[in-house]
Amino acid sequence: MVQLLQRWQQDPTATYHTWFRWEERIKNFRSIRRGLQAVVQEIDAGTFGNAYRGSSLETVVSAVAEQRQIFKGADHAFLWKPKLRIPDIYENPEHQRAFGRFLDECECCDDEAGVLQAIHTLDRHRIKGLGPAAANLLYFVHPTLAPPFNTAIVRGYNALTGAKVKLGRWDEYLAMRRGILELNAAHRSWLSNDLGAIAGFLFDVGKGRVPLPPAGDNAAARAAWATDLAQVRADAADLRLRAIEAAEDQSHTQIQGWLRDLGRALGFAVWIASNDRARPYADGRLSDGCLSKLPEPLQRSPAADAIGLIDVLWLESGGRVAAAFEVEHSTSIYSGIVRMLDLALGTDGMASCYFLVAPDRREADVRAQFARPAFSRVAELNLRYLPYSELETHRASIARFGQGLKPIEAIARALR
Repeated sequence: MVQLLQRWQQDPTATYHTWFRWEERIKNFRSIRRGLQAVVQEIDAGTFGNAYRGSSLETVVSAVAEQRQIFKGADHAFLWKPKLRIPDIYENPEHQRAFGRFLDECECCDDEAGVLQAIHTLDRHRIKGLGPAAANLLYFVHPTLAPPFNTAIVRGYNALTGAKVKLGRWDEYLAMRRGILELNAAHRSWLSNDLGAIAGFLFDVGKGRVPLPPAGDNAAARAAWATDLAQVRADAADLRLRAIEAAEDQSHTQIQGWLRDLGRALGFAVWIASNDRARPYADGRLSDGCLSKLPEPLQRSPAADAIGLIDVLWLESGGRVAAAFEVEHSTSIYSGIVRMLDLALGTDGMASCYFLVAPDRREADVRAQFARPAFSRVAELNLRYLPYSELETHRASIARFGQGLKPIEAIARALR
């Protein structure tokens, strides 16, 4: 089991990374809880109505269903199925009130006994079509007491434990819940008090993303399983890495394209980094309409190779660099500063403005690098930080009405 959990957590495509450690996951708990309170209030006031579409319940269940892959389809259990007359909480007022009391009791209690009592009370009503899929709502109220429930989780639990839990019955859910709590306690150091972690693991087992070892003590079969599993993880990691790299390259290229077009609109000649010139952008290449070679004064510089790799240069007539831009989407800010220094120290003051262009979230990183003792000479440069958001917001108006470097300097932030 420990080996399975280790490999599951190392897989970048597993729910552990894509959902459980998703930064927005916890933020959604609050809004879902508020939505459930609204459902209870409407049922209590008799204003809930008899339709799912457009109801407060649809709003909150839709928010649950949007919680990435583990909750995909969570709304199916609550969709009104007219031919089957299920779930019977829309046309039966008594059942609707029982459902409201169930949600209210679970929200108000703060211990296991209270949650279990609310479940048993609801189960006694035998509301047609309203089974343990409602536990997906409970999870967002009591994540340490009520695990989520769906077909993949059940399949994963049965495969892992040899149990025969069935869908659709609260007693089956409660039996599985007891087993999940025991598994979670036994492997707590690899999981969490939040039962979303183990639910995500079981979900991935049920979906076949976490292959289980063969039964028995066949050493050859276990060795083959270990090899196959390692290859699956390596392939998944490689695919994810390539996807991340492709997304980062695209973002980096887009910012270069914005700077290219803005520089040309302001009347400058533009140089695109020599290793990026052939990148596709818009309907052509990133270097379209730009200089095909560095001006002669820059070519003569001992740092010509490094200067040629600066992401974007705006040049005046005569080859003087009006502005240099290094785009640091996710790569080391260190390298961008080094190239700026090469330009400044290798061209005897041929550039007047230097910009580090980076996402807003990286401002602290930019300032931390700028403050390093190793870059004391950078303080002598007119080096500024240009956030993506400022460039995106103002580039069109600067291109239309701006002149010279004053507009771009105005939206950048000083680093001295």
